Amino acid sequence: MRVVALVPGGIGDQILFFPTLDDLKRYYPNAKIDVVTEPQSKAAYRVSKSVHEVLTFDYKDRNSLADWGNLVGTIRDREYDVAIAFGQSWLVGLMLWLTGIPMRVGFQGKGAAFLTHTVPFNPSQYVAAAYHELLNPFGMNTPLPELAVNVPKPDIEWSQNEQKRLGVNETGYVLIYGGVDSALRAKGADKIYPVENWQQIIQEFHLKQPDMPVVVIQGVDDEKFVRSLRASCPEIKVTSPDNAGKLTAMIAGANLMLSTESAALQLSIAAQTYTIALLGSSDPGKLLPKSEKFLAIKSPTGKVADISPTTVSEKIWGG
Repeated sequence: MRVVALVPGGIGDQILFFPTLDDLKRYYPNAKIDVVTEPQSKAAYRVSKSVHEVLTFDYKDRNSLADWGNLVGTIRDREYDVAIAFGQSWLVGLMLWLTGIPMRVGFQGKGAAFLTHTVPFNPSQYVAAAYHELLNPFGMNTPLPELAVNVPKPDIEWSQNEQKRLGVNETGYVLIYGGVDSALRAKGADKIYPVENWQQIIQEFHLKQPDMPVVVIQGVDDEKFVRSLRASCPEIKVTSPDNAGKLTAMIAGANLMLSTESAALQLSIAAQTYTIALLGSSDPGKLLPKSEKFLAIKSPTGKVADISPTTVSEKIWGG
């Protein structure tokens, strides 16, 4: 069986879709599962254990009919048996109908008339669980599996060497991601936690646990953030993984992860690392599964900047 899943959205969205793809692969072990995602999100599938091939298409671009036609042709040529539409889009539904794929599964709503099987989308539940219901038309009513990733061996080895370089391989470490993914940056400043707040949290941490290193993740757009952080916290260590596998391996090695809403947050959940999430307007119940390992601090105002450093420290030490 050949399956294609159309998965728009950022890297975090892809990771939240992993349990659906993993369960489908578990149910149909001989299936070849491909995904069509946005160019900037392709990186997520480095740590997927179920996807065969990743195709790219910029769903958010102002695509011409020729662009959509090219996508139809690409998908039609591969002779898929099943298509799964992640989003609710009239154009995507029409495009899938034009491909001639016999089984077309998606959510009720825009474009559903072009699908052969639809399921209701429940926006109030954990996002991964909502996506997982797309498997109901396959007769699969299994419980939602945990987020899981498969880190390539070279990335694990890189992480081990990186921990030695930083001098944290023996002591363990706390990991901080305070940057903002490009997919979230466009949504506004309410996703950004101020440098001065992070500085207070780190200083408090060093007072209580002076022997536990704090490692900060520096993404491609985070140089200014890290430079400012180092100005008052020169003792922090900095790591710059250049792919999702290396990042996941570093997260998996941490004793604790502190993160704003990001792909790194979802990777931390998938790695089963103890995690504290700093959230602005987002509902913790939609982004985090129920587990003692994953705690959320939601801003009282909807802006993550309004979470006080004292509140974060209390969560770290009080659990």
